[in-house]
Amino acid sequence: MIGRLSGRIAELGPGEVVVDAGGVGYEIRVPVSAHAWLAGRPEATLYVHTHVREDQIALFGFPTRSERDTFRSLIAVSGVGPRTALALLSGLTPLDLAAAIEGEQWRRLAAVPGIGRRTAERLIVELKGKLGAGTGASGGVREDAVSALVNLGYSVKDAEAAVAEVLRTDGELGLDQLLPRVLKLLVR
Repeated sequence: MIGRLSGRIAELGPGEVVVDAGGVGYEIRVPVSAHAWLAGRPEATLYVHTHVREDQIALFGFPTRSERDTFRSLIAVSGVGPRTALALLSGLTPLDLAAAIEGEQWRRLAAVPGIGRRTAERLIVELKGKLGAGTGASGGVREDAVSALVNLGYSVKDAEAAVAEVLRTDGELGLDQLLPRVLKLLVR
């Protein structure tokens, strides 16, 4: 199994990237949201899920470990395959997805293309209480950043949106790296 790949970005398109690692070009499917993170970079490191079927082996890559762990939780739900899980992660960050599931917001989940009401409700039933641990260390950093911004006078809504945007584009960051980037975004 391939768990992580680092290498030169040979090709990049919406929903997929070819990473040249050790002279081999690995075709990896990625969430559409990862495209912005990968664009302009000569090299990348992706956390990979290797999906094996009788007729193919497919690689699914993610900028953060928490996205990969969330992907694995999603495909464990009956009726949710890799394409559906990738669609969910293209539309929602792992933290947003966990919040929608914990808040039983099936409409928010069903707004993602390919997700109907039944699938959204099944996700809520099977994953409620399970995704919080899969969101990684950035959950605490995210909460700390939002709290700091609220203390500076920003609204909770604006703070959460700005922090989510920076984490979506830059991946997992420490609080000391995250706050300056979020403040720069908010000042614009």
